[in-house]
Amino acid sequence: MTAPERRASGSLAAVFAARMLGLFLVLPVFALEARRYPGGDDAAMVGLAMGIYGLTQALLQIPYGLASDRFGRKRVILVGLVVFAVGSLLGAAAPSIGWLIAGRALQGAGAISAAVTALLADLTRDAVRTKAMALVGASIGLMFALSLVVAPAAAAHIGLAGLFAATAVLALLCMAAIAWWTPPEPRVHSHVPRGRIAEVLAHRGLLRLNFGVFALHAVQLAMWVALPGLLVQAGLAKADHWTVYLPAVLASFVVMGATLFPLERRGYLRAVFLAAVGLVGVVQLGLLAVAARPTLLPLAGLLFLFFCGFNVLEATQPSLASRVAPAHARGAALGVYNTLQSLGLFAGGAVGGWLAKHVGVAGVFAACAALMVLWLVVAWPMRAPGRATSAEEVLAEEARAT
Repeated sequence: MTAPERRASGSLAAVFAARMLGLFLVLPVFALEARRYPGGDDAAMVGLAMGIYGLTQALLQIPYGLASDRFGRKRVILVGLVVFAVGSLLGAAAPSIGWLIAGRALQGAGAISAAVTALLADLTRDAVRTKAMALVGASIGLMFALSLVVAPAAAAHIGLAGLFAATAVLALLCMAAIAWWTPPEPRVHSHVPRGRIAEVLAHRGLLRLNFGVFALHAVQLAMWVALPGLLVQAGLAKADHWTVYLPAVLASFVVMGATLFPLERRGYLRAVFLAAVGLVGVVQLGLLAVAARPTLLPLAGLLFLFFCGFNVLEATQPSLASRVAPAHARGAALGVYNTLQSLGLFAGGAVGGWLAKHVGVAGVFAACAALMVLWLVVAWPMRAPGRATSAEEVLAEEARAT
């Protein structure tokens, strides 16, 4: 990477990490802490408060992505962070579960993932974009693991309101990073036509990736409906689950760095991508096999394999989406992509919970395995895109093509 690319990747990964840390800090303790609020004894209301963030994210990712194509990435990101911060402050001041729901909904309305990813794509060459996206994915994974360790202790000292307030502070730090640390965005928005949803929705390559991100995150959340219970059955106390999660996440990053980037440089990106999809599917079959009599060592090994596949897919999919998408519609394309990601999380939680209740955890893992097989079939015709060296060259190629 060049110095500006390192600066862009570091700053935007930090923005993603700080924002996601604020969200992840709340989730491990939300269901317990919400009981202290009026109306918090209603499980349905608590579930709504947890899930409504994903719903508002899904609704607004496309508008934010389109706006970033028209008005510029940084402006849209800063507006989204302001909305996110206001939602966090509303959650911190919430007197009841209803106000917590409003705060979470407003947090989700700061749906900047597409704009941030598009900006990172604008500021990096195709040759290093997967590495840049992997840095973002790694930062999110680390924040998830860190939240599992920090959240219980932090909630005991400052409560849920304090965690929301800390999230607002993190949002303000993200705004400072965007304004003063992230390099200036390319001035391409005034020279190209606006991104069009119809064009994005008709693009076969993007449709495959959109289905893939939906499937991956549906499987991720459905797994976590059932997995904590298996770890408890295997004899691991809830407070100690991080001792399995954290090593699995960290070790998987090492494996990803040692395999993904060298193989991509040698032209094997498609093979690595399809192998990662297959690996996540094999993990679901493994979990199905051990679900009846769970033991700790097989579960830990399967979690490690899951994160190996998951992190590769988290790094490659947004990189591929940004490279496959027409440059003038990159924000729109990533808006649709992130919408499907949010819908996948919503569907995974809802359907996974229904299956766990009515069929059992074996049904959850069987459905996840079937979804991964379907994804493998959908993804099989894919071809890795060629590499352009800059946003300007992409625009020039498109102009010549038309």
